[in-house]
Amino acid sequence: MPELDTIIPDKATAPYNMQKVIKASSMTAFSSRQWGSTPPVLSPVLPTLTAELSVSLLISPCRPLALSISIAADKASRFIRFCDLFNIPVVALGDCPGYMIGSEQDWRGILRHGAKLLFAWADATVPIISVMLRKSYAGAHFGMLDKSIGADFVLAWPTARVTIVGAETAASVIFAREIRESKTPEETKAARIKEYSDLYENAYVAADRNCVDEIIMPHDTRKMINRLLDILEDKNKNNKAFNKRVWRKYANINL
Repeated sequence: MPELDTIIPDKATAPYNMQKVIKASSMTAFSSRQWGSTPPVLSPVLPTLTAELSVSLLISPCRPLALSISIAADKASRFIRFCDLFNIPVVALGDCPGYMIGSEQDWRGILRHGAKLLFAWADATVPIISVMLRKSYAGAHFGMLDKSIGADFVLAWPTARVTIVGAETAASVIFAREIRESKTPEETKAARIKEYSDLYENAYVAADRNCVDEIIMPHDTRKMINRLLDILEDKNKNNKAFNKRVWRKYANINL
């Protein structure tokens, strides 16, 4: 729908309603069992839903943790494994600046839990598609699904920002001395931030480096997902395990 074209704010840190993205994409007929409603131990931070396309959605973390992936990666990992277990394709809607950092997350095992998410993506055999809506920074670039970790297709909106860190952070470090010694520090900082953003942060640079398969207009999201799922229908036609039409491929591991 056209409203998707203007839903992402110009300011990178400004919030928006991910539910509107899902509804405007017409992915609204969720099953009666809504995977976003999970016990507290699994956390609602990474919403996961089954949608009317007979496909599951893994959605970027919610606002309480600044959209970052926390130890709730366990929840996403188990969901991906569940979908793979029952041959349900997975679409990841990504807008994530990275994994949570800090001593609390370290003590709670962010490396261990975060690694499970990467393993779940890499081990998945069902069709997996990534749609980058805005931020795709650092480890979250892989945690929210990237080509190098196994994505069949990666789509990006023109608003996608694919880089190691945000332009403001990177420019403030790289050009720190120039900014500090400038007669007009704020103007110099703004110019360097824009320069870094234009050169490295935009989706077209990512596409040029084959990190993104196609940049699409937001209102075409549902149409493109449908087309890609059609293409991936026979992804495992040469896999003997799939040809036997088994109910389960393996047991779902404890996470």
